[in-house]
Amino acid sequence: MIKYRAYYVEEIDGKFSSSIQNLNAPDPQDDEVLINVSFSSLNYKDALCVKGVKGVAASYPFVPGIDAVGTVAKSKSDKFKEGDEVICSGYKLGMSVNGGFGGLICVPASWVVSLPNGMSDLEAMSYGVAGLTSAACVKSIIDKGVVDTLPIAVSGATGGVGSVAAGILNKIGFSVTAITGKSSEQDFLNKIGCEKILNRDEFLEGGVRALDKTQFGGGVDTVGGEILAKILSQTAQKGTIACCGNVAGASFETSVFPFILRGVSLLGIDSAESSIDLKQHLWDKLADEWKLDLSKQTKVIELAELNSEIEKILNGLQLGRVVIKHGE
Repeated sequence: MIKYRAYYVEEIDGKFSSSIQNLNAPDPQDDEVLINVSFSSLNYKDALCVKGVKGVAASYPFVPGIDAVGTVAKSKSDKFKEGDEVICSGYKLGMSVNGGFGGLICVPASWVVSLPNGMSDLEAMSYGVAGLTSAACVKSIIDKGVVDTLPIAVSGATGGVGSVAAGILNKIGFSVTAITGKSSEQDFLNKIGCEKILNRDEFLEGGVRALDKTQFGGGVDTVGGEILAKILSQTAQKGTIACCGNVAGASFETSVFPFILRGVSLLGIDSAESSIDLKQHLWDKLADEWKLDLSKQTKVIELAELNSEIEKILNGLQLGRVVIKHGE
């Protein structure tokens, strides 16, 4: 029996613990592929899974990891053949199907896209689900409409989604204003393309009005809560905000005025469940016209180093992206 190395989370007497284990390799069934994982990435949802937060992983014991890149080792699908370089992200990977924190994953071929030409394995996971979400946010606000004469707000700009969104927006010609609780990271934010930095607490001073002076042509909100409410109140006529996170709060209080007096649009982004065609399109964009050099904001680690990085992301201390290297 072929074995593979994985970061394995178990629940024993209501307590969750993790360890590095050698697990039996699964056999692909009809329309499935077995992928030899070269890199995966650490995401906030993965950290919640490790800690046993209810509603994330379907059951335990389990291997987290909601994204992975690698090479097809076995295929029972007409879509892919052995040796193809592929990416799998979202859907039920790392949720109810053992995920990218292991050296092998077995998934439906319908969850898989081809690794684009011009993109390396490491580059793919430097983006990961976070980068894919960023790209989905940017595409959605551009397609719906933003005011390009005003800055685009990006909340949580030091995180995985926010930092990539800021980089893409800057690359395609927008002025980016970062809203962050880490204003001490000004150098980092300037390097990724943020022209202005607003401290989160200062931004929220005075509370949230039903409608405020326009400051932004649109926005990418990765945190939710009061910050989203205030961005809404300050978004210009016909502007659009993409919302994809809730670390600052799962609920917020606003009024109808931004929507009925300014025609502002609020779009929810769930890149994990996007169509596979959209995912392939977004990966192709990230490999080409939206390509960023993330090497200086990406940390590459081994499986054994995951625990400390999980604590950082849960405590809001992660900067940029964390990528896990598998194999030799």
